[in-house]
Amino acid sequence: MKKKENTMLNRKSNLMRVGVLIACVIATVALKSAWATPGKSITTTIISGPASLDPFQVVNESPDHGVKIKTRGMSDVYVVQNKILPGGHTGWHSHPGPSIVSVVSGEATEYRSNEAGSVVHAAGTAFVDEGGDHAHLLANEGTTDLVLVAFQILPEGAVRRIDEPAP
Repeated sequence: MKKKENTMLNRKSNLMRVGVLIACVIATVALKSAWATPGKSITTTIISGPASLDPFQVVNESPDHGVKIKTRGMSDVYVVQNKILPGGHTGWHSHPGPSIVSVVSGEATEYRSNEAGSVVHAAGTAFVDEGGDHAHLLANEGTTDLVLVAFQILPEGAVRRIDEPAP
């Protein structure tokens, strides 16, 4: 009889552990969502995508310029336009792959979770967000509309944007 009672206690204990583990996972997801910083005064338009892209490698070199790009596995490609009104921002977020961002008008003030300070990107310039292990926020601290166009190469089936808590 003692052995049967011990077995029942072990089962109850294991069920309790599983329940606690599930509750912790749910709480972690809920807290991350609660800490996420939503964008302010931003309109996002997906111009194209997701468009499927086979793995490729391209090397283009001349005496004064060179480009090397290589992908592994299938990718989804997006072209996205963001319009941010003065005082607005994207909210803290990350991407699972790189983005090449062109500043069409206004000035983009970029904050990164892994760097101190900010960098200002003026109209007519472009910058690269490598994606991956950091979050960033793009703000319009100027007085005119900020318009950005981003070209993104992401792992096939991945979400395009991941909301992140403020660092």
